[in-house]
Amino acid sequence: MTNPALLVMDVQQAITERVPDPGFTPRLARAVAAARTAGVPVVYVVLGFRPGHPEAKSSPSFGALPDGTFVEGDPGAAIHPDVAPRPGESVVTKKRVSAFAGSDLDLVLRGGAIDHLVLTGLATSGVVLPTLRQAADLDYRLTVLADGCGDADPEVHRVLTEKVFPRQADVTTIDTWISGLA
Repeated sequence: MTNPALLVMDVQQAITERVPDPGFTPRLARAVAAARTAGVPVVYVVLGFRPGHPEAKSSPSFGALPDGTFVEGDPGAAIHPDVAPRPGESVVTKKRVSAFAGSDLDLVLRGGAIDHLVLTGLATSGVVLPTLRQAADLDYRLTVLADGCGDADPEVHRVLTEKVFPRQADVTTIDTWISGLA
């Protein structure tokens, strides 16, 4: 028996605004609701920086972000209201692309005896890919909800979910995952 947690990664206003699929957040909200009903912890991972982004200056990905983005008080940094955390649910702030980089995610998971991660997030080629790789190296069991992830390039999403991720994770849909919770 495993002890899973649903990870909702980078589902922040400024990021979801770039997703062309209007059904993404309502679909993900169903997964969040089902996890809560089944007693599966929901852990949120967000990108966040200090004012002036001192921890991002050397990053090719984040060094050029305009001041004020993804800092406390930035409306674009807020988790999308369709999947917003409830009191008591963990919100982990990361400083790089992987959910583990510059965060205390591993400590939060190990503290909850979590050994199985169910991954969702934006983007498939962004946060999901490096998080999956690092989690596999940390010996977590992995599931990816393919329709709980999204990418600006549908072909990249398809290749990752159909060819790359299955080497290290079970890849399924939100509906199939929910049906297995009952």
